[in-house]
Order: sequence, then C-alpha cells, then structure tokens
Amino acid sequence: MQQAHRAGNLKQSNKSHKSRHRSKRGISAAVKGKVNVKEFVRRNRHILKKEERRHQALQIRKNKREEVLAKKRGLGGNRNPPFLVCVVPLNAQLDVQSALVILKTCSEGAVVSQSPNGILHIGLPNFKQRFSFICPEIDNDFSLIDALKIADTVLFVSSALDEPVDEWGEKALALSMAQGMPTPVVVAMDIEGVNPKKRTTEKQNVQKLISKWLPDEKIMQLDKSSDGLNVLRRIGNQKRKVIHHRQKRPYMLAEEVEYLPDKEGDSGTLKLSGYLRGMPLNVNSLVHITGLGDFQMTRIDGLDDPHPLNTGKENIKSDTMDAEVTQVSVLQVADPAKQESLLAENVPDPMDAEQTWPTEEEIKEANLDTKKKVKKVPKGWSEYQAAWIVESDAEGEGDGSDHDSEDDEENDEFMSCEEDESDQEVNADDNDFESVAESEMGPTDEKYDATIDSFEEHEMLKKLAAAREDQQFPDEVDTPQDVPARERFMRFRGLESFRTSAWDPKENLPVDYAKIFQFENYERTRKRVFKELEDSLINMYGFYITIHVKGVRQDLWKAYHEANSEAPMSVFGLLPHEHKMSVMNVVLKRTGVSDEPIKSKERLIFQVGYRRFIVNPIFSQHTNGTKHKYERFFQPGATCVATFYAPIQFSPSTVLCFKEKKNTKLQLVASGVLQSCNPDRLVIKRIVLSGHPYKVNKRSAVIRFMFFNRDDVLYFKPCKLRTKYGRSGHIKEPLGTHGHMKCVFDGQLKSQDTILLSLYKRMFPKWSYEPCVVTQPDRQSDRMD
Repeated sequence: MQQAHRAGNLKQSNKSHKSRHRSKRGISAAVKGKVNVKEFVRRNRHILKKEERRHQALQIRKNKREEVLAKKRGLGGNRNPPFLVCVVPLNAQLDVQSALVILKTCSEGAVVSQSPNGILHIGLPNFKQRFSFICPEIDNDFSLIDALKIADTVLFVSSALDEPVDEWGEKALALSMAQGMPTPVVVAMDIEGVNPKKRTTEKQNVQKLISKWLPDEKIMQLDKSSDGLNVLRRIGNQKRKVIHHRQKRPYMLAEEVEYLPDKEGDSGTLKLSGYLRGMPLNVNSLVHITGLGDFQMTRIDGLDDPHPLNTGKENIKSDTMDAEVTQVSVLQVADPAKQESLLAENVPDPMDAEQTWPTEEEIKEANLDTKKKVKKVPKGWSEYQAAWIVESDAEGEGDGSDHDSEDDEENDEFMSCEEDESDQEVNADDNDFESVAESEMGPTDEKYDATIDSFEEHEMLKKLAAAREDQQFPDEVDTPQDVPARERFMRFRGLESFRTSAWDPKENLPVDYAKIFQFENYERTRKRVFKELEDSLINMYGFYITIHVKGVRQDLWKAYHEANSEAPMSVFGLLPHEHKMSVMNVVLKRTGVSDEPIKSKERLIFQVGYRRFIVNPIFSQHTNGTKHKYERFFQPGATCVATFYAPIQFSPSTVLCFKEKKNTKLQLVASGVLQSCNPDRLVIKRIVLSGHPYKVNKRSAVIRFMFFNRDDVLYFKPCKLRTKYGRSGHIKEPLGTHGHMKCVFDGQLKSQDTILLSLYKRMFPKWSYEPCVVTQPDRQSDRMD
C-alpha cells in the first residue's frame, strides 16, 4: 500500500480568528448567570450619543471662552487694580522719565495722577484700563528684584543713539529671568534722531541684541504720542505670565506709608495703603514686609479708590493729588485668640527625653572624657585663656572629619577673630581710599595696592587649590600617622552599599533640630493650605486698603527709611506655618558670572520667593534615593542642592543666590527653585582612605599605607574594599604591627592599582540664619537683624 503523507515541522499553520464578538448563548454559558460588578454601577447611567457628546464639548468650550474674556475685560478697570508696570532701562545712562512723559501725554483724555511715593498712575477711559508705573533705583540689585516681584509687566527701555544694552542692562535681564520675569515689553527710543535711511538698520541691531535674552519679543518704538498709545495698548492686551510664588499669596505695593510711634515703648504701628493683589488677605495671619521682617496686623481698612478711571469730561488731574476726604470702612479686625503667633523657633525641654538620672559611674566617665579633650589655641596661651574658647560646631568637636585642607571646623573661632581684624583694617583702608576722588580710568599704580586685600587673595588661592584637588581626587584623605584612625574617624561608619543600606534619619540629631518644626506630610499640608486660601469667603482683590501693622521697632524703621527712602515697599501675606523655622532644601545651578568654586558653609545671600536672608548652606548632590552625597565645593557649571535653616515656605518658589565680595558689588552666582522643607533629607559625607599593594598573589594581596597600626586594621576589618580598576574585596587579617594587612579580592590585582575604603557620616547645616537685610551689603553699613 502507498504510504500516507504526514505533516512535518514545516507545515503551514494559519492564525486563529481573533474576533471579540460572542453570541449571547456563548456569553451566558461562560458566566453561568454571573453579572459584572460594573454593570450594577453603570446600569442607570445615561450613555451620551454622538450629537450629545458634541453639544457637551461645545458648551464646555463656550464657558471657558466666556470666562477668559470676562477676566480680560475686567483687567485695569475700576473693579480691578491697575496694571503695575516696572520701568527698567537697559542702559544706566538712559533717563526713563522721558519715556514716562511720552506715555503721560499720549492721549488727550488720559487721567494722570501721582502717589506720594512717586508711583505714576495713568488711566485711559477709551481703553477702560489703568496703569501704574514704578522706576527702581539704578545699580541697586535689591531694589530691582523687589520691584519685579510685584510687577505685572516689565518695560525694558533702550536707546538707538547710545549702547542699547550695557553692563547694567545685562545684569537686569539676568536677574529678572532668574527670579521669574513678568510679562516683558521692550521699547527703543531716539530712533527718530537717526538718519531716516538708517532707522530700519538701527532698529534691527537693537532687535538682534535683545533677541539673545528675549527671542520672542518684538521691539516697539517710543518716540511719539502714537507710539506711547501703542505701548499702553500692548501692555493692557497681552497675555499675562503666571508667577506661581506670587499668585498663591496676597501681595501689595505700598503707595502710602505712615509710621505712628506708640506712646510707651520703642515700637509703633505702620500704616500701609495700596491695591491688594493675588489671593485674599486675612487679618489674623502674618505679613512680610521686604527689608523689615514678619509682623502681625491689627485691622484692615477699606478706602475709596484714589485713582479712579473717570469717563466724564472732567477727567484731567494735576500731577500731584489734592487732599480729598475719603470714606474709611473697617473690613477686618484682628482676633487675639485666632491670630498667628510670631514664634519662629520651638523651645525644647532639656529634660524631655531624660528618663533616668545618671549614676556616679557615668558622671565619672563624663568627667574623664572632658579632661581628655584637646583644644587648638594660639601659641603662648595658658590653660585659663584656653578655657574661654567656646567650641561651637554643628558636626561635633573633634569628629575627625578631614585634615586642614577640608572643613577646618576646629579653627573656626580663631580664624574668625583674625578675619574680623583684617576686615576692620581693609574697611579703614577702603574708607580712606574712597575719600579721594578718582578719575574715570580707575586707580593709579601707586594706589592700586589699596584696593587689593592680600589676605583675601591668599584665601582664594587656597580655595582654588583645594577645589582642584577635590575634583581630581574626590573625597580622598590621608590617614594620619600621629593619631589612630579609629579615633580620628570615630564618627564615620562603613556601608555595604551607599544606595541600598539603611540609615535612620532620626539618629543622632543635633541640638538645633529641637528648635525647628517638621511636617508629617509636606505635600498634603501644602495642598490643604492652598485649597483653604482659594475657598476663602472674604475676597478683597483689587480693593484699595490700608493695613495696620503693629510691633515695628522705631530704630528698625528709621534705618530702613534712611536706606530705602525711594525704593518700593512690597508687602506679602504669609500662609500658615510660613514664619516657623525648618530645614530648607533648594536646587541650585551655577550661573556663568564667576568660575570661582563655592565652599560648603560659606556665607551667601539667598532670596527664596518673597524672603531674603543670609545663611551658610551645605551642598549635596541632586540625585534620587534616600541618601545624597555631601559636596565640599559647589563647582562651576554644576547643579546641586543647598540645605540650610530658614523659615518654612511652600513651593513653588524661585531661588536667587548672591555672593558678596570685598571692594566689589553683589554677584548672582546661582539660581534655582525650592525643592522642599524636609529635615529628614540625609546629606552623607564620604571620605576615602587609600592604600597600595605591597605583594600581589592570585586573589590575595598585602596592602600597606592605608593604616599604620594593627588595631586600626582590626577595627576596620568589617568594611568593604574596592579598587580604582573595579575590583572588590575585604580585609582578611593584619600582618605585623605597622598596619600591613592581607586582603582578598574577586580577581587578581594590578601592581599600579589603588585600594580604597569608603567611610560615611551625616552632615547637618549650621544655625547661621540672619533674617533681615535692610540695605544692599556693598553699601553703607549694610545689615540689620
């Protein structure tokens, strides 16, 4: 018989039919009478048809459009505050008053008035919009950023005849972009004074220079009345940029300021009047006045609008407002039972965690430990003089962190005394030098040494050398030969893995952590606070109000008024908990202004949102995970996280970091955003001990120069070893008494390899918060707490 064909491995197999359709009989047979739970939920739910869905989308789109149009039509009217415009010249020699004259006279029916502190108000009845113009002081960084914090629009003014953007203009653009630039408008003046054949070319040159910072902005001309009208029309109709740290809080520009001293005491009441913007303001909350600090309020009064938008024929006013009788209505009065407290720090109880009284043996051991403490003092000092040196260190005394090239914390007090004396000498020299008139070419060769601080030059040289060494050999330190390594690095510990090993964030906290406040859940509290603020029943947006601030010291007000008599005064309403101290973490990125490395715990000026202060931060890497490596230097072009003690502030908020230098102005060295207020963020410092192979076998090797006695080898025996060529291993046993040790690795070592042992310790910031900066540090005598 003929053999039947059998299909082999190469038989064609077609895909099965994948239709989702099943018959009712098949479905009922599959479920056997069971019904899905979702069917019960959706049984009475109406399923929209195609026409109904289309109609629903049309209604949603229509409602959104009407909401946007209603908001746009209401801007600048009598029911809303005027557009607040900050006028910034891009050339320090340019006079912005000429631009304001054009804007004032651009329309015949314009209502022009001026506040007592110099704020210009222009109302255009035909546009149904109002505008307020403020002009910050030239060459004053703090005055500029304070004005930009509250402005709706920034008007950059350049000139076609002079240099369009000079050094001050570049600095103004950099500061505004780092802080969060309001809606920009750029105008060019003096184009009519150029030859008609070259006007287009000059305007294009200005456009090219501005496009480096603002590529999407079109330059407008401002030489005639029609140009001024076009500029005001653009300011009133353009789309507004949202600045989140300002939109989430109530804020106000003080147009009228009056200080009423109390009959008894050294304090008084400060009355601030202006248009309220942003979120609703509660009289029981706190307010922050830039340059003065945080205060409580007693009441809020509502006043008639002093700059109304008149639509009748008699709508022209003089430049100076006449005294008029205004009606005052009390809107809110503070309740002492509900008012926010000015308590910023927690008062710890020293016996809070004490459960047992120390025994006599523990007291004797403590006395022995105190006797063994060794202090570094200048040569020739006696024990009595050494007893007066106060040991203050956030990390702990004698923790064996690193050598003198690292964090010389033990010599901080001695070095600060020398720096203070040198600062006095330099200041004296500077005062003598400034009294002599200099030419525009700068100091001559004979007087050049008077402008140079030799001590600062030597310190800068040491810092650059230490930063270069840390960049080439990160975290590597030399094992001391005169002190046992187990004592020198007593506070350090070894980890199996930096990423996965456990580390308790509540372990061995410093005393300063007892004075701060911490959220159980920061994000949940932040969302709840913003929600309660949005649902507030009393909304005074656009009202012209007067807030009564109590408890303002007379000496503080006098110093502020003398230093900032012409600067705009801004007021921000604080959210709940924003006056209390905590640990703040901000993400910073270096700017290209300076290539100088910044050392951890160096004195810096920070502006976080609406608040400005001076701290000494510590830096760490901006990485994921629970532990973050401590950075000794903030290198140029790098991004890191700065940690310091500061009042709580809810994100989002922009961050500016300034550095003050002798004989120079402020430098914007970094900018970034607020990350969180979390004291549990682990900043771990790493040190690396290095050794060299002495004898190399197949998998074992004899290592030397890592330790110099047998006890240190036994003490660090559990720690893991690694090499620069990627090998890993552990210590097997010590050899001899000079610190040699036998180690086992996962492969054969190379003779030129280096053996490394990593140790870790948690770092904490120093409590160096200075809450209030009255003036710019490079001017006058500078700071007040």
